[in-house]
Amino acid sequence: MKRLIDETEIRAAVIELGRQISADYRRRPLTALGVVTGSIVLLADLIRVIDLPLRVGLIQASSYRGATTAAGELSIGTDLLPDVTDRDVLLVDDIFDSGRTLATLCGILREKQASSVRTAVLLWKDRPTDVDLQPDYYCFKIPDVFVVGYGLDYDGEYRHLPYIAELEEADR
Repeated sequence: MKRLIDETEIRAAVIELGRQISADYRRRPLTALGVVTGSIVLLADLIRVIDLPLRVGLIQASSYRGATTAAGELSIGTDLLPDVTDRDVLLVDDIFDSGRTLATLCGILREKQASSVRTAVLLWKDRPTDVDLQPDYYCFKIPDVFVVGYGLDYDGEYRHLPYIAELEEADR
Protein backbone atom coordinates (compact mmCIF):
# COMPACT_ATOMS: atom_id res chain seq x y z
CA MET A 1 0.00 0.00 0.00
CA LYS A 2 1.07 3.53 -0.68
CA ARG A 3 0.56 5.86 2.30
CA LEU A 4 -1.19 9.10 1.37
CA ILE A 5 -1.92 10.74 4.75
CA ASP A 6 -0.18 9.84 8.00
CA GLU A 7 -1.64 9.64 11.49
CA THR A 8 -0.18 12.98 12.61
CA GLU A 9 -1.69 14.83 9.66
CA ILE A 10 -5.09 13.25 10.31
CA ARG A 11 -5.02 14.16 14.01
CA ALA A 12 -4.17 17.81 13.25
CA ALA A 13 -6.87 18.07 10.58
CA VAL A 14 -9.56 16.55 12.82
CA ILE A 15 -8.67 18.96 15.64
CA GLU A 16 -8.95 21.90 13.25
CA LEU A 17 -12.24 20.56 11.90
CA GLY A 18 -13.57 20.28 15.47
CA ARG A 19 -12.59 23.89 16.18
CA GLN A 20 -14.33 25.13 13.06
CA ILE A 21 -17.52 23.16 13.82
CA SER A 22 -17.48 24.36 17.45
CA ALA A 23 -17.32 27.97 16.29
CA ASP A 24 -20.03 27.53 13.66
CA TYR A 25 -22.52 25.81 16.00
CA ARG A 26 -21.94 27.81 19.18
CA ARG A 27 -25.12 27.81 21.35
CA ARG A 28 -27.12 25.63 18.94
CA PRO A 29 -28.48 22.11 19.60
CA LEU A 30 -26.23 19.92 17.45
CA THR A 31 -26.59 16.25 16.60
CA ALA A 32 -23.49 14.60 15.12
CA LEU A 33 -24.68 11.72 12.99
CA GLY A 34 -22.13 9.18 11.77
CA VAL A 35 -22.59 7.12 8.64
CA VAL A 36 -21.67 3.59 9.66
CA THR A 37 -19.39 1.83 9.38
CA GLY A 38 -16.74 3.92 7.66
CA SER A 39 -17.17 7.09 9.73
CA ILE A 40 -16.87 5.51 13.19
CA VAL A 41 -13.19 6.34 13.68
CA LEU A 42 -13.64 9.93 12.47
CA LEU A 43 -16.86 10.37 14.47
CA ALA A 44 -15.21 9.17 17.70
CA ASP A 45 -12.21 11.47 17.26
CA LEU A 46 -14.28 14.43 16.09
CA ILE A 47 -16.85 14.48 18.89
CA ARG A 48 -14.03 14.56 21.44
CA VAL A 49 -12.68 17.81 19.96
CA ILE A 50 -15.99 19.57 19.31
CA ASP A 51 -16.23 21.94 22.24
CA LEU A 52 -19.97 22.09 22.85
CA PRO A 53 -22.76 19.82 24.06
CA LEU A 54 -24.03 17.53 21.36
CA ARG A 55 -26.03 14.41 20.73
CA VAL A 56 -24.52 11.54 18.79
CA GLY A 57 -26.32 9.13 16.51
CA LEU A 58 -25.75 6.75 13.63
CA ILE A 59 -27.29 6.02 10.26
CA GLN A 60 -26.42 3.08 8.06
CA ALA A 61 -25.53 3.52 4.40
CA SER A 62 -23.47 1.37 2.09
CA SER A 63 -22.76 1.16 -1.60
CA TYR A 64 -19.57 -0.96 -1.45
CA ARG A 65 -20.02 -4.63 -0.62
CA GLY A 66 -17.42 -7.35 -0.36
CA ALA A 67 -14.30 -7.36 -2.49
CA THR A 68 -15.21 -4.46 -4.76
CA THR A 69 -13.73 -1.05 -5.44
CA ALA A 70 -16.73 0.20 -7.44
CA ALA A 71 -19.89 1.56 -5.85
CA GLY A 72 -23.06 -0.44 -6.29
CA GLU A 73 -26.66 0.15 -5.26
CA LEU A 74 -27.04 2.37 -2.19
CA SER A 75 -28.57 0.65 0.84
CA ILE A 76 -29.91 2.81 3.72
CA GLY A 77 -30.85 1.75 7.25
CA THR A 78 -32.45 4.19 9.70
CA ASP A 79 -32.92 1.84 12.68
CA LEU A 80 -30.13 3.58 14.63
CA LEU A 81 -31.23 7.12 13.71
CA PRO A 82 -32.19 9.32 16.68
CA ASP A 83 -34.96 11.93 16.53
CA VAL A 84 -33.53 14.89 14.59
CA THR A 85 -36.67 17.04 14.57
CA ASP A 86 -35.74 20.71 15.10
CA ARG A 87 -32.06 19.81 15.53
CA ASP A 88 -29.04 21.04 13.60
CA VAL A 89 -27.49 17.88 12.16
CA LEU A 90 -23.86 17.37 11.22
CA LEU A 91 -23.70 14.33 8.96
CA VAL A 92 -20.23 12.77 9.34
CA ASP A 93 -18.90 10.38 6.70
CA ASP A 94 -15.52 8.95 5.82
CA ILE A 95 -15.29 9.96 2.16
CA PHE A 96 -17.06 12.09 -0.44
CA ASP A 97 -16.83 10.16 -3.69
CA SER A 98 -19.82 10.23 -6.07
CA GLY A 99 -21.86 12.26 -3.58
CA ARG A 100 -24.88 9.93 -3.84
CA THR A 101 -24.71 8.74 -0.24
CA LEU A 102 -24.58 12.18 1.36
CA ALA A 103 -27.18 13.64 -1.00
CA THR A 104 -29.59 10.80 -0.23
CA LEU A 105 -29.00 11.02 3.51
CA CYS A 106 -29.41 14.81 3.54
CA GLY A 107 -32.78 14.35 1.86
CA ILE A 108 -33.86 11.80 4.46
CA LEU A 109 -32.82 14.09 7.32
CA ARG A 110 -34.69 17.04 5.82
CA GLU A 111 -37.80 14.82 5.52
CA LYS A 112 -37.39 14.06 9.23
CA GLN A 113 -37.55 17.85 9.84
CA ALA A 114 -33.99 18.56 10.94
CA SER A 115 -33.51 22.33 11.38
CA SER A 116 -30.40 22.20 9.22
CA VAL A 117 -28.14 19.57 7.71
CA ARG A 118 -24.44 20.05 7.04
CA THR A 119 -21.89 17.46 6.02
CA ALA A 120 -18.37 16.71 7.23
CA VAL A 121 -16.01 14.20 5.63
CA LEU A 122 -12.45 13.14 6.22
CA LEU A 123 -11.68 12.76 2.51
CA TRP A 124 -12.99 14.45 -0.63
CA LYS A 125 -12.06 12.69 -3.87
CA ASP A 126 -10.97 14.88 -6.75
CA ARG A 127 -13.45 13.61 -9.33
CA PRO A 128 -16.74 14.61 -10.95
CA THR A 129 -19.75 13.94 -8.73
CA ASP A 130 -23.16 12.54 -9.55
CA VAL A 131 -25.04 15.17 -7.52
CA ASP A 132 -25.23 18.91 -6.91
CA LEU A 133 -23.68 18.78 -3.45
CA GLN A 134 -20.31 19.47 -1.89
CA PRO A 135 -19.22 18.73 1.68
CA ASP A 136 -19.60 21.66 4.07
CA TYR A 137 -16.48 20.53 5.93
CA TYR A 138 -13.61 18.27 4.93
CA CYS A 139 -10.10 17.45 6.08
CA PHE A 140 -8.31 16.40 2.90
CA LYS A 141 -8.78 16.37 -0.86
CA ILE A 142 -7.33 13.24 -2.44
CA PRO A 143 -6.83 11.90 -5.96
CA ASP A 144 -9.44 9.55 -7.42
CA VAL A 145 -7.93 6.33 -6.04
CA PHE A 146 -9.32 3.59 -3.79
CA VAL A 147 -8.18 4.21 -0.22
CA VAL A 148 -8.27 2.34 3.08
CA GLY A 149 -7.49 3.05 6.72
CA TYR A 150 -8.90 5.27 9.46
CA GLY A 151 -12.29 3.57 9.10
CA LEU A 152 -12.27 2.95 5.34
CA ASP A 153 -12.13 -0.68 4.28
CA TYR A 154 -11.71 -3.13 1.47
CA ASP A 155 -13.78 -6.30 1.94
CA GLY A 156 -14.03 -5.58 5.68
CA GLU A 157 -10.26 -5.23 6.16
CA TYR A 158 -7.88 -2.30 6.82
CA ARG A 159 -10.31 -0.10 8.86
CA HIS A 160 -7.93 -0.31 11.82
CA LEU A 161 -5.02 1.44 10.09
CA PRO A 162 -4.25 4.82 11.73
CA TYR A 163 -3.34 6.35 8.35
CA ILE A 164 -4.87 6.60 4.86
CA ALA A 165 -3.31 4.47 2.13
CA GLU A 166 -4.01 3.82 -1.52
CA LEU A 167 -4.95 0.19 -1.96
CA GLU A 168 -2.77 -1.25 -4.68
CA GLU A 169 -3.61 -4.31 -6.78
CA ALA A 170 -1.19 -6.51 -4.79
CA ASP A 171 -3.10 -5.70 -1.57
CA ARG A 172 -6.45 -7.02 -2.85
